[in-house]
Amino acid sequence: MTTTPLADPRVIALAHYAGRALLENVLARHGITFQQSVTLRLAAVADGPVGREQLVDGVTGALKIDASEVHGVLDQLIAAQWLAPEGASDLRITDAGRELYATTTRETAPLTARVYDGIPAEDLAVTGRVLSVITERAGAELTAPTR
Repeated sequence: MTTTPLADPRVIALAHYAGRALLENVLARHGITFQQSVTLRLAAVADGPVGREQLVDGVTGALKIDASEVHGVLDQLIAAQWLAPEGASDLRITDAGRELYATTTRETAPLTARVYDGIPAEDLAVTGRVLSVITERAGAELTAPTR
């Protein structure tokens, strides 16, 4: 008889890394990294050009990485011609970037559907609430003065 594990840091990390591995397999086929993908998504879902600092803030907030690292990712996306400068401080997604985002999203969708298939909506809602609280509390700990 097996018992269902309680959600703890290990269980949450294992789920995260399993899902991320699926995504990274898709991304690797297209020559894009996870960090580039997260950054490109923010530009893809924007209504138009996005301020470079707005993208940096969005990615640092999502991935909890240093802003200098995100600036490097932005430079990589520009060099790959998936993003392009727009005006003095904005960036816009290029047609090639939009196509890449659409392709990786389309290829990831059936994987995600299979992973989540059969999980009751109520369970997903509870999991979403719990993970949101954990994310909020961990973020607060990251920004709290050292105790």
